Amino acid sequence: MRHRTKMTALAGALVLPVLAIPAAAHADVFSGDIQITKVVVNGGKDIVLGTTDVKTFTIAVTATDNSGIRTEFTYPVMWNTPLKNGDYYGLLVPENVLGKCVRQSFTTATCTYTMKMNPRIHPQDNSTAGTWAVRADVQANDGDYFTKDSAAKVKVLRYAKLTANASPEPVKKNQTITVTGALTRANWETFKYAGYGNRPVNLQFKKKGAGAYTTLKTVMTDSKGNLKTTTKATADGDFRYVYAGSSTTTPATSAADYVDVK
Repeated sequence: MRHRTKMTALAGALVLPVLAIPAAAHADVFSGDIQITKVVVNGGKDIVLGTTDVKTFTIAVTATDNSGIRTEFTYPVMWNTPLKNGDYYGLLVPENVLGKCVRQSFTTATCTYTMKMNPRIHPQDNSTAGTWAVRADVQANDGDYFTKDSAAKVKVLRYAKLTANASPEPVKKNQTITVTGALTRANWETFKYAGYGNRPVNLQFKKKGAGAYTTLKTVMTDSKGNLKTTTKATADGDFRYVYAGSSTTTPATSAADYVDVK
C-alpha cells in the first residue's frame, strides 16, 4: 500500500521560519535592498534517484544586505514545478532549518542546508521527474526581507540502467553477430526498474588496443525497453550500448562485452 500524499498549498502543519509557502501564485516578495546573490543545489549537478537509496545533497543560499544577514531566518524550500492543481508535488525541506551559515563579510553570508530525498516519499510519482524549483527566504538585520520564488532550478532524474550482450563468441571474422540488451529506469510508483520503450540507443565498438569507442548505429528500444540488432565481427574488441538520457532520465552506458574474432 502506498502512503504518500500530495502536499497542499500550505504544506499541512509545516511551519516555516519566515513566510508561509505561497499557493498557486508565483511572485517574489521583498522589502528594502536585500539581495539573494546565489543559490547552488547539489553542487550544480542533477539529482539522481533510483528506487531505494536516499539521496543526500546540499542547498547553499548566499544573500547580502548593507545591515548584514539574519542567518537564523534564511531558509530554502524545494518542490516540483510546475505546480499541479494548486498542490505541491514533492515538497522537500531541510533536515536542519538553521543550516550551517558562514559570514563572508559584514554584509554577506552563505547558509548551507542538508537535504535528503527519498524515492519512496518525495517524488510522489513518476510525473515529477524533471525540473524542480528552489524558493529561498532571507532576512536582514534591519528588517529587510526577500522571498525569491524561483531562486534556482535543478533536475531530479530517474536512474537508468543498460545492458549489452554480443553473441556468438568467439566468432569468425566478418560473421554476423547479434547484440541484445535492455534499457530500464527507476519507477517511483512501483519501486522497481521497468523497461524504457521507444528510446534511441547507440551501439558502439572499440577495437582491441584502441583508445576510444566508435558508434556503429542507433537502435530503438522496443515497447518494453529491449534492444536487438546485428553487425559484422571485423576484429577483436568490445561492444556496448550507450543511452544519452532525456529530460526525466539519466544517461546510461552498459558494461562492455568483449568478442574474440577468430
